Amino acid sequence: MIDVNPFVIFIAAIFTNNMILSNFLGMCSFIAVSREIPTALGLGQAVTVVLGFTSIINYIIYKYVLIPLQLEYLRFIVFIVSIAAFVQLLEMILERYLPNLYYALGIFLPLITVNCAILGVSLFMIIRNYTFMQSVGFAIGSGVGWTLAIVAMAGIRQKIKNAPIPKGLEGPGITLIITGIMALAFVGFSGIVQIQ
Repeated sequence: MIDVNPFVIFIAAIFTNNMILSNFLGMCSFIAVSREIPTALGLGQAVTVVLGFTSIINYIIYKYVLIPLQLEYLRFIVFIVSIAAFVQLLEMILERYLPNLYYALGIFLPLITVNCAILGVSLFMIIRNYTFMQSVGFAIGSGVGWTLAIVAMAGIRQKIKNAPIPKGLEGPGITLIITGIMALAFVGFSGIVQIQ
């Protein structure tokens, strides 16, 4: 168990260990939904909520069910099932109470289930042997960092929508180049705090 303050882990998950810009996890929805700021912000908030709750659920299941029963090898299946169940619940809530956001997110809301950033956070908290509070700080920080990255990308893509971009770089090409430049910018934060 590492002895790092959960707040430090939270800040590191936003800037120096950003799920998209450091680990490149969750790229499919990042590229597809980062066209408009409101939609990107909505998806980012949904990802943050899912990360926060599923990390708590998965931590409890892993520490208090799988380890005592010596079933740690089932963690992938259990984590995926708990993530899918929670995303289904979130989808029903959004459809009922926020239909505009539900329709704006479209197919990408159910795809949160298979967003590798969600599973990655649960696996990182196990691999790094985080405490409960460290896991929560890491999960919420990862969600905030993911939201920051996708909203920044949406803002940049809106600004360059009418820019003269070479034909071969339009769409995903320029998006990947911008992602690489953003990742280089976030490397500048690595001297502040780093978690492993």
